[in-house]
Amino acid sequence: MDLQLSGRSALVTGSHRGTGLVIARTLLAEGVEVFVHGMTSAQAEAAVGELAGGIPVSGDISSEAGSRELTDQLPQIPDLLINNYGTAEPGRWQTTDTGAWLDLYQKNVLSAGRLIQHCLNDLRDRGWGRIINLGTVGSTSPNARSPHYYAAKGALATMTISLAKEVAGSGIGVNLVSPGMIATPEVIASYLQTGKRKGWGDDWETVQQHVARDIPIRRLVTREEVADLVVYLCSPRADGIHGQNIRVDGGALGTVT
Repeated sequence: MDLQLSGRSALVTGSHRGTGLVIARTLLAEGVEVFVHGMTSAQAEAAVGELAGGIPVSGDISSEAGSRELTDQLPQIPDLLINNYGTAEPGRWQTTDTGAWLDLYQKNVLSAGRLIQHCLNDLRDRGWGRIINLGTVGSTSPNARSPHYYAAKGALATMTISLAKEVAGSGIGVNLVSPGMIATPEVIASYLQTGKRKGWGDDWETVQQHVARDIPIRRLVTREEVADLVVYLCSPRADGIHGQNIRVDGGALGTVT
């Protein structure tokens, strides 16, 4: 399938590692010019080397100054803005202080909001663009732990729908992609340790059967599956999908809404 993205440009935040790196790689394979973002210039340059493509840009977008540092490096407003950057931190209701709540709001909400504001007018003038935010299934079904993280991701979800209404009729497509647990190297390594401790086995194929026993597809989703959905939503072929929260969790949440 031709996704009709060749010649477009994209900014993928947090694309120096993890799922963001895979999203950047998938976009590059579609002929997109990708601005590969790291929090530091060294991170961005290393990622471009690993990808063998892309343009490195950097800035700590958890702050207003770092966001300006990034936008000052962009030679043009990208056609596709993928707000992949975000982070979780452990915390409990009884012990998480105000600073920790504000920190995760900066990292998971305002990091995206500032870049959206920077790009929005140009995308309106062009009459076409895509803004894809990366959320979590936890914004629909939060846990008791890390309340500041789930509250921030919930705010990102409502912000996405508000933006989708704001740009109605402009040609800009806006969606939220919400993964469940992803089989990253870090997640696999952690569960392999758990599996060894619990006697499940010492290889991922065996351990994953225990980890994913409540997931209908009986495995964790991959970064590539998340990236494929993000890139499809960037395509003109996805014009009919707008203002949606699309979960990629192997059916784990099991809700109709």
